[in-house]
Amino acid sequence: MPTSGPGSKVPAPGRLKGAARAAARGFTLLELLVVLAVVAVSAGLAVLALRDSNATRLEREAVRLAALLEMARAESRVSGTPVRWLPGAATDAQPPVSASAADEPRASFRFLGLSGQTQLPQRWLDDRVSATVPPPGFLVLGPDAILPAQRLSLRLEDQQIEIGSDGLGPFSVGGGAPASPP
Repeated sequence: MPTSGPGSKVPAPGRLKGAARAAARGFTLLELLVVLAVVAVSAGLAVLALRDSNATRLEREAVRLAALLEMARAESRVSGTPVRWLPGAATDAQPPVSASAADEPRASFRFLGLSGQTQLPQRWLDDRVSATVPPPGFLVLGPDAILPAQRLSLRLEDQQIEIGSDGLGPFSVGGGAPASPP
């Protein structure tokens, strides 16, 4: 191996062959940056692939509920009848509508005041989801165009996410954060 000491002869760059020429020059800065970029992109994709499944499920439920609330709100405005949304805990005291409804699983939430022609889902996609609405314990969805600001929280195990409206705009999903222990 050539050194910088006296008597060491370094052959001219043109005289080195194949692998010896590559070993003598090393890696360029550009080659190192490309490798670092590939590693960074791979690590980013791995983090996205390993996202918490509960957070994903809860976010899906929140987006779905916000869309359902907006559909019920629009129906209330069109029909001119008041519509309320109640979480599952608030509907437990209500008797089933028919004998066949008694055999069906209990609703997770309920829209009260919708016409019989409008059928919206009443169950969560994941049965472990629960909703909490601050007092009075329900959301008013219409028929007025201007409503009070309203919020509700969805919870799935240690994850929590909020949905809300300022009363003028549509219901939207807020930032999710881990919930404090009960």
